[in-house]
Amino acid sequence: MKRIVMQVYVKGSIEAVELYQQAFNATLKSDVRNDDGTFLHAELDVCGHTIALSEISDERIAGNTMQFCFHYEKEDEDAVKKAYEVLKEGSQINHACGPCFYSPCMADFIDKFGVHWCLFV
Repeated sequence: MKRIVMQVYVKGSIEAVELYQQAFNATLKSDVRNDDGTFLHAELDVCGHTIALSEISDERIAGNTMQFCFHYEKEDEDAVKKAYEVLKEGSQINHACGPCFYSPCMADFIDKFGVHWCLFV
C-alpha cells in the first residue's frame, strides 16, 4: 500500500481548506479546481498525514458519517486547543475542549461543514 488518504466532501470547499490550514497548520500539497474555483480535489498535509477535500457536486451528504480522530502527543495540547478554537464557530459541540475519562484535553464536535472531529492528547 502506498498511502491512506482521508477524503471529505463539503459545501464551501474554499473556506474549508482555508480554515483547516489555519486550524491544523496544514499546507496545501496539491489541488485541482472546478470551473467555479471550488476544489474538485485538494490535499492538505496535516503533520505528515493527508486530508483530501472536495466540493460536493452531487447527491452525497455534506460532511460524512465518519469521525476524524487526531491523537496528538501530550506535549501538543496547545495544538488541540488551537484547532478547537479555530473550528468551533458554527460547530455542534459534543464535548467542549477539556478533560475526559481518557484524556486531559479532548474536543468532540461537528464543524460547520458537517465534518465530525475528535481531537485529543
